[in-house]
Amino acid sequence: MNKTSFTGNKSFLPTKVCAVCTKEMTWRKSWAKNWEAVKYCSDVCRHKKAT
Repeated sequence: MNKTSFTGNKSFLPTKVCAVCTKEMTWRKSWAKNWEAVKYCSDVCRHKKAT
């Protein structure tokens, strides 16, 4: 079995911590182009940053 490719096991994907709620978030395909800029786990956290 090839361990380097994604096979449905999220343990091989990179993770970050949300800047607002400190929840660990796992890489998503939709974030592939801007993974370095991702700071928040959800729209709710993004809106809470100002308060």
